[in-house]
Amino acid sequence: MSATCEKAAEEVTRGLGFDCHDVSPVVSVHNPFGLEHWTMPVLELVVISGAVFALVHAVRRYRAGDPINLALWFASLVYLFVTEPPLYFPEWFGLDQQYGFIFAHNVFSVQFMWDRLPLYIVAFYPAISAVGYEVVRALGIFQHRGALVGAVAVAFVCQVFYEIFDMVGPQLRWWAWYDGNDKVNHPALAAVPMNSMLLFASASMGALAFLVVRIVGSRDRSGESRRGWSLTWRVLAAGVLTPVTMGLFGIPSGIFGGETPNITAQAWVLGIELGLVWLAGGWILATHVRRRAAYVVEPLSWFARIYPPVYLAGMAVAWLGALPAFLGATDGITEDGTPIGSGWYTIACFAGAFAVLAVLHTGRARSSPRSTEAGSEDPAPVSS
Repeated sequence: MSATCEKAAEEVTRGLGFDCHDVSPVVSVHNPFGLEHWTMPVLELVVISGAVFALVHAVRRYRAGDPINLALWFASLVYLFVTEPPLYFPEWFGLDQQYGFIFAHNVFSVQFMWDRLPLYIVAFYPAISAVGYEVVRALGIFQHRGALVGAVAVAFVCQVFYEIFDMVGPQLRWWAWYDGNDKVNHPALAAVPMNSMLLFASASMGALAFLVVRIVGSRDRSGESRRGWSLTWRVLAAGVLTPVTMGLFGIPSGIFGGETPNITAQAWVLGIELGLVWLAGGWILATHVRRRAAYVVEPLSWFARIYPPVYLAGMAVAWLGALPAFLGATDGITEDGTPIGSGWYTIACFAGAFAVLAVLHTGRARSSPRSTEAGSEDPAPVSS
């Protein structure tokens, strides 16, 4: 048995259509038109282009004097490389007894790390964190209501955008969860572990945004924009601390864990926490709509204007591709043997995402002249 392909990993990867014993340890490249499902290159295009777009936007804001977008982009990669290897190879980090094997990605066009880490996943972290932060920043929530409220809003925005992707992935064989892992992968909402829904889709993104805003800030004590080593160590600190902060949200359900976890109790706890994310996010958006007449509206960047709708369109294409098999599934399993996500939760997330964009794009004309400069990248100070 390979050190990178134990029994559970072998079972999951063969179900995805490849053998984890026959992989490249560093990098492998594959024909994007020969992947397992036609939606996979579409997904790669949407996510990787989003990460590049987010980087271009972040550099423009950095040059204009605000380093937070750029810090968030790189901090998300630090968070990725701290978090993902233990998820793929828990036995390397002494976590096999605590967490066990959790999941495996399918083979995409470019793969790293024994074909466990697709390039699009590397891009997904900065892309989705940029969507959450930039939408909330453009709404003026960070500036007018501070880092904590802004971070909660980011957690909500990322929940609704992320879970549209999360709910369709297993059915289309983008990845597969190991169903035999009761410690992490259960309870689940349809095909998606509720731990993933809370901790990765919301808690981590909110924590990352909060840490970057608080640790980096837009200015140092002299009033200058942070640069060089002063910025670098703060980026590293935010990325490394994010998994620690995220873990705090797993404590309530973890109380009912152990060798024989109480899945029902955990489902209730995680469900309540997810409900609080929705309630808090909805409250922030609703109160923002009532108060925004008194706010100086942030300029709407080209990234905030273009990429979130493009992302939703890409996910809609994926869901349209999945819909026939989804509707024909029996007991949550398609004819191809893949598990389906929750249709009702996906509809709620689409509705939540459209509501976020509606709030983002309305109520701007009545504010100061600054709000008419829709393409402006001039930074505004962030309240922390």
